[in-house]
Amino acid sequence: MEDREIVELYWARDERAVGETQTKYGPYCMAVARRIVTDGEDAAECVNDALLAAWRSIPPQRPAALAAYLGKLTRRIALNRLRDGNREKRGGGRVTLALEELGECVPGGTDAGAEAELSELTGAIDRFLGTLPGTERDVFVCRYWFLASVEEICGQFGFGESRVKSMLSRTRKKLKRHLKEEGMI
Repeated sequence: MEDREIVELYWARDERAVGETQTKYGPYCMAVARRIVTDGEDAAECVNDALLAAWRSIPPQRPAALAAYLGKLTRRIALNRLRDGNREKRGGGRVTLALEELGECVPGGTDAGAEAELSELTGAIDRFLGTLPGTERDVFVCRYWFLASVEEICGQFGFGESRVKSMLSRTRKKLKRHLKEEGMI
């Protein structure tokens, strides 16, 4: 079934939408969740929660790219589950490490304007990613969106560990400069 048809099922409040979504995007959402929470049962719960979130948010949302929308929902839910699970025991994990690396160049904050700032930040990062050569962008997205380990990236792209680490370091520095130029930090 095409994405457009699945979205129309959601808009019609037809429960088949959830089943069709699970069939088409369940494995993708599971892969996104497993990168973050690693435990199969937790990942499956994240996927179920993402399907419920899609049911609740479509309508009023009408995602143009259903896969990206579901990936974003799954990722957010899995990160929240990871954060909740690690509240008492900080540090150590690869997800924490990846997010700490990005923390060097991405501003944070929890004031009243945080949601608007997040939207502006997202736009700035999207514009930045559009300026990168394909491989550099792909490596950056693998690390900081899909939270792949450096070793996994090496295997996927056929690069050595030092090349991947230096590429990520240079890209983070470029991102920091870009965000400064845009007045984000």
